[in-house]
Amino acid sequence: MPSTMNAAPADQHRSLGDQKWRRQAACRPTEHHTVDPELFFPHPEEMDKIRAAKALCAQCPVRRTCLDAALENNDQHGIRGGLTEEERAPLHSGLPKRLDYSRVNAAVAGRDIHLTFAEREAVMRAAYRHGVPASRVARILKVDEEYARKQYRKFRRADQHADLECAAQTGPPPGPDERHPNRDDFGTAA
Repeated sequence: MPSTMNAAPADQHRSLGDQKWRRQAACRPTEHHTVDPELFFPHPEEMDKIRAAKALCAQCPVRRTCLDAALENNDQHGIRGGLTEEERAPLHSGLPKRLDYSRVNAAVAGRDIHLTFAEREAVMRAAYRHGVPASRVARILKVDEEYARKQYRKFRRADQHADLECAAQTGPPPGPDERHPNRDDFGTAA
């Protein structure tokens, strides 16, 4: 699974605990559209059922949301989001590495959505870079305010360290006559 994914627009990410998207699912049985739920739980050798379930998923307007929900809830049974259990397995193991910037932007904007560890780090870094107060980022990520301040201090030190490295690399190169000091060239503190 690639570490960065271009996913659904931010307004299509479901909020934590939101199940309203299920009303739009193509697999939802209605009075005029009967769907056997067993269709989505075929045995691996039932290829006709698998093809039929995938065909229904292919026309579903909330397919991506369904897949996200299955991954985020660690649902490893049945066909979800148009993928079988076996097809979702690598996505389950790669989920913690998912870094979808539309999700990061949605969270910074105040949406309460499921974030992976990588996305939570990106939210914290984006909030720091844009001057979002630590108290607000603590509310966004549902973490202690002290933890948010600690992360901000970590980012500030990393930025300062990067500035120092950049300045050292862009300084004038040593002349041909300049010696490179070794340990003995620094003298003693007296």
